[in-house]
Amino acid sequence: MKLEVLYFAWVRERIGLPRETVQTEAATVADLVAELVAREERYAMAFADLASLRVALDQELGSFDAPLAGVREIAFFPPMTGG
Repeated sequence: MKLEVLYFAWVRERIGLPRETVQTEAATVADLVAELVAREERYAMAFADLASLRVALDQELGSFDAPLAGVREIAFFPPMTGG
């Protein structure tokens, strides 16, 4: 499947891209992260601490064990604070 992957804040800075299109066979968000980490060190750095990241699937907050079936866009970003 083809996914549009978006990166925000320090995730974008570590990876060096704001977005990319990824061809994947990953079943879950965690599987996709494992594929990305296996690509290059910059992905490994960005995803080193999943507890410090949030994920949205088609603009809805999700979890790393969420299935990717039917998803077209996934975004990774640090937790947000209000104020």
